[in-house]
Amino acid sequence: MENKWYVGVDLGGTTIKMAFVNVYGEIIHKWEIPTNINENGKYITTDIAKSIDRKLSELAEPKDKLHAIGIGAPGPVNSANGSIYEAVNLGWTDYPLKDRLEVETGLPVIVDNDANLAAVGEMWKGAGDGSKELICVTLGTGVGGGIISNGEVVVGVNGAGGEIGHITVEPINGSQCNCGKKGCLETIASATGIVRLAKEAIAKNGDSELAIRAEQEGLSAKLVFDLAKEGEPIASSVIDYISSQLGLTLANLANALNPEKIILGGGVSKAGEHLVQSITSHFLPYLFPRAQKGVKLELATLGNDAGVIGAAYIAKTKI
Repeated sequence: MENKWYVGVDLGGTTIKMAFVNVYGEIIHKWEIPTNINENGKYITTDIAKSIDRKLSELAEPKDKLHAIGIGAPGPVNSANGSIYEAVNLGWTDYPLKDRLEVETGLPVIVDNDANLAAVGEMWKGAGDGSKELICVTLGTGVGGGIISNGEVVVGVNGAGGEIGHITVEPINGSQCNCGKKGCLETIASATGIVRLAKEAIAKNGDSELAIRAEQEGLSAKLVFDLAKEGEPIASSVIDYISSQLGLTLANLANALNPEKIILGGGVSKAGEHLVQSITSHFLPYLFPRAQKGVKLELATLGNDAGVIGAAYIAKTKI
């Protein structure tokens, strides 16, 4: 078994990341292909299977080198049969992903939510450092989350466990979220949420440095963070508000779950220690004192590899 490989697959709406991973969690080879969402994602599993075969051929390795496939997909997953309840960006509803991919590849497959697997990857080989009690939050175009308790992903009764991005933080006059609710954390702490809040701030402060730079360079979450680091007051107020909502939400989760680590990943987390410090200032005051003694807030370390490593882990441990 030690010389067998696991296939980790991170299925996104734009690209599909794949990797061959050994039993120690080391990536042997990684690559990606575009996600073909034509005809409601009809060709996705075929594309994955063909890509795996092509890569094996390139590496001159036999198919029996592979032991199993783990795949992370967007949306809630039926853990009983490996189907996807709904993945809007892919056009899937009650889609039998496990069955289809097993038929296409001839390999056993296990399926989980993509954010859950990013958390698993960080637990196994990343910032989690083997911790069995952790929360992982991915701050990107949206806000994803994965909760691990006693070494197991919290999936809930119907696959919706860990949807941290859809915790309501603005119950009054909250912005519309893609999930159908209003006032979700995702509408504030995602890259798109940061840009929205910055636009609202610029509308009230048209002569600010943020407004001028946004006009010159284009408005982005990165620009807002860069100016906040420089002390620009409007950008700083936007980041402080985002951090306050994240800090309160994460503190409430920590009070309920008593994790050892809370890990911040995703593109927005590239703001680095400035983001961690800003969130921490709002996080600590809301923590139950006993919980405060054990938890650490840290940046993810695996980047885009977290999902494929997490997927390989579940293939290794669940099949």
